[in-house]
Amino acid sequence: MLLLCIGTAAVLLLAQWQVNGGRSSTGIGLLAWIQPRTAHRTSPLGLAANNSSQQQASVSRYRSPPPSANRATQVKVASQRLPIAANSPTLLVDLSDRQVYVYRQSRLQTSYPLAIGQAGWETPTGSFQIQMMEPDPEWVHPITGEVVPAGAGNPLGKRWIGFWTDGQMEIGFHGTDQEDLIGEAVSHGCLRMRNADVVTLYQQVSVGTPVIVQP
Repeated sequence: MLLLCIGTAAVLLLAQWQVNGGRSSTGIGLLAWIQPRTAHRTSPLGLAANNSSQQQASVSRYRSPPPSANRATQVKVASQRLPIAANSPTLLVDLSDRQVYVYRQSRLQTSYPLAIGQAGWETPTGSFQIQMMEPDPEWVHPITGEVVPAGAGNPLGKRWIGFWTDGQMEIGFHGTDQEDLIGEAVSHGCLRMRNADVVTLYQQVSVGTPVIVQP
């Protein structure tokens, strides 16, 4: 079940909650706080060759004060590598032009526009792999516990494709109920896509697919 806090109102509520001694602080937008249920493009192969099995990803911790406090930190990505299918594509995310490029055997197949992390809540950069995929994800409000089922009004849209986690939080591609913000830096780390695009991407990838995120 996916857990995400989204919207400016949630930030204000969070700030008040922290002042009042709330049990934990939360963020909003697209740094999705997940409870897992189980430009200048460079060749993806060249990028992958320059990355070790343990990457340093700069992200804003979810359990920190609001982004105005600039709580960027370094989080080590797990070194475990998943098997990659022989025909698997490679996803290259270029944050500078807010696109994800789908390569297969080093040839560009297609690309999709993205909304990326905003200042202070940047999308992590480095080499990753898809860790979890979920169709029609539910969303649970982190403060009220309200469950928003799949469908209209769900901020995660139609698909979830996670590629980063520290065991408590997860960042990935997903749909959105605010498609007019695609192309903007508005999330809290995740990569928002148009729902039609994320459904197509979901069909093109699998668990283990490499994901390279460059500034």
